[in-house]
Amino acid sequence: MQYTSLSAAEFAALEGLDDWRFLLGAVHAHFRTGSFGAAAELAKGIAAAADAAEHHPDIDIRYPDRVHVVLSTHATGGLSTLDAALGLQISALAAAAGATAEPTASQALEIAIDTMDADRIRPFWAAVLGYREANGSLFDPLRIGPAFWFQQMDEPRPQRDRFHIDVTVAHDEAESRVAATIAAGGRLVSAEHARSWWILSDADGNEACVCTWQDRG
Repeated sequence: MQYTSLSAAEFAALEGLDDWRFLLGAVHAHFRTGSFGAAAELAKGIAAAADAAEHHPDIDIRYPDRVHVVLSTHATGGLSTLDAALGLQISALAAAAGATAEPTASQALEIAIDTMDADRIRPFWAAVLGYREANGSLFDPLRIGPAFWFQQMDEPRPQRDRFHIDVTVAHDEAESRVAATIAAGGRLVSAEHARSWWILSDADGNEACVCTWQDRG
């Protein structure tokens, strides 16, 4: 099967893929269908298109009427023209079914653990979570739970929590999410790396980052 790898920026520049947003190496789409049965029918149509293309997404149906689709090219660990082609088909199927796309609804969570020695603690977290390792991070083999990654520290920081949450959102949702978080009592710790990520904290100092694919090196 012939395909060409695509970057997030290249995918975002393609026409006809406005339903899709890039998060953590994959593109996501959310569709509202009007009923649970209609969601199941749309998922069935997507499955048939995927079988015909020999390229298969993850599909999640949630009550009352939501279909969440995730596309990536597993052989490359990223995006390719296969994802663009199937994404176009899926959007067409959704439109024909009268479904409404909610592109900024997509988000993905990661848990980051600050550590001086990731190799020492990673096996513990893999065992307790039932996760697997890939490229120094841990992932749920069912692709349901959030990924865990380990941030190397040059020196201990006992005054700060060792955990923080990374919330990766649609690039055109990020500033609204940051503003809403601050309005809800949060504090902007740093925008130095925006638009890649903003560091925020709650009133107790617990931190979370709002992240996007943009401006990544």
